[in-house]
Amino acid sequence: MDQAASRKAKEIPINVESLYEKHKTVYARSVDGTFNNWRWVMVILTQALFYGLCWLDWGGRQAVLFHIVERKFYIFGLVFWPQDVIYLAVLLVVSAYALFLVTAIGGRLFCGYACPQTVYTELLMWIERKIEGERPARIKLDAQPMSARKLRLKATKHFLWLLVALWTGITFVGYFTPIKELLGAIVIFDLGPWETFWIFFYAAFLYMMAGFLREQVCKYMCPYARFQGVMFDPDTLIISYDPERGEPRGARRKGAAARQQALGDCVDCSICVQVCPTGIDIRNGLQLECIACAACIDACDQVMDKVGSPRGLIRYSTENALAKHYTPREIAAHLLRPRTLLYSSVLLLIILATAWSLAQRVPLKLDILRDRSALSREADDGRIENVYRLHISNTDEATHRYTLTVDGLDGIEIVGERSVELAPASSKIVALAARVDPGIGKKGSNQIFFVVSADQAPAVAVREKTSFFMP
Repeated sequence: MDQAASRKAKEIPINVESLYEKHKTVYARSVDGTFNNWRWVMVILTQALFYGLCWLDWGGRQAVLFHIVERKFYIFGLVFWPQDVIYLAVLLVVSAYALFLVTAIGGRLFCGYACPQTVYTELLMWIERKIEGERPARIKLDAQPMSARKLRLKATKHFLWLLVALWTGITFVGYFTPIKELLGAIVIFDLGPWETFWIFFYAAFLYMMAGFLREQVCKYMCPYARFQGVMFDPDTLIISYDPERGEPRGARRKGAAARQQALGDCVDCSICVQVCPTGIDIRNGLQLECIACAACIDACDQVMDKVGSPRGLIRYSTENALAKHYTPREIAAHLLRPRTLLYSSVLLLIILATAWSLAQRVPLKLDILRDRSALSREADDGRIENVYRLHISNTDEATHRYTLTVDGLDGIEIVGERSVELAPASSKIVALAARVDPGIGKKGSNQIFFVVSADQAPAVAVREKTSFFMP
């Protein structure tokens, strides 16, 4: 009985379906056109900024340097200290609102033109095309068994990829350790452990993400693709295929009019799919894998030119524009809507407030610590004394001499150092005491103020409150 059941079970076919789609390598075809040119403009601008900014000098130091060891961030003429972390929070808020605004207006423009994943993938794919050839040549090469020629091409490609990745890792760390010091340490093999780790980690990360994972990062790993729908609405510009004009699609004889064959303008050449870096078919509608690079627009326009049909079968448009046949002027008018106006207003307000704050920012910081081992004591001259430690930071680009004074109680004065000189972007801890006659003020805590002011720049001054304890 058991043997019969076993034989019967073996005869029953079992269909096993994977929960995950098997990965298919995307061999993106290169394309020329307006949007491709703009994409390369963004690649050149962003990378010229990234690779070049760390080499720019400003007043004898690196213009942009996030010096974690010294706990100081240098951005051109500004010096930020740990106390200025609020500006980092503001930068994050501005970046978020700018992303919301761009997405509400033009969809995933950031993904298609400025995202580091897109930029570095474009760079490595350019190297790949130069070494291995265009799409058909790459497909043919990968299908071939390993040979001396294939090994040479693959080794050359990966060597160049690794050079780009390694230099990118060095540049990245060069914003946290002065780039010239970093290169000097590399030459003599004297890198610190954290510099070594981050150079190779960042290089390996870029090599893996832009060289191998590519579109999988956009399709499976990037969270932006998942929540972009929250920021989209029917008036958001997206890459759109016009089905009314394109369907029914089909091939036709060269020179034959589409209408005479009862066909739409789409010739079903699939070039729009071949040029897509994520391998999707835009004719199936908007998909979360679409990064709005517009390569399909450039490709389709070229095909339309060849078959003698108007451009724009695939174009930037909106859901409402396709459904209601908006003119370009009507599409532009609908870009100004409550959502985009709100994002623009909030963004402008934050930027103006931050600019005003930076303009009014006094390049001097003062932190006061009381000596808590003894709240107060009687000095040799009979007066009551409290001891303080003043942490003074010169956040300016010039050397300043500062005068220290105190007020808040009648006759209170400083005993100790009353003047201090600080070099640019430096700090110093000054230990001093404040004394006042007995009977002045109330018993317990009394509010007083220390004032630190620059001798040659009266506007550079800070006044911080603290407490003076009377027995």
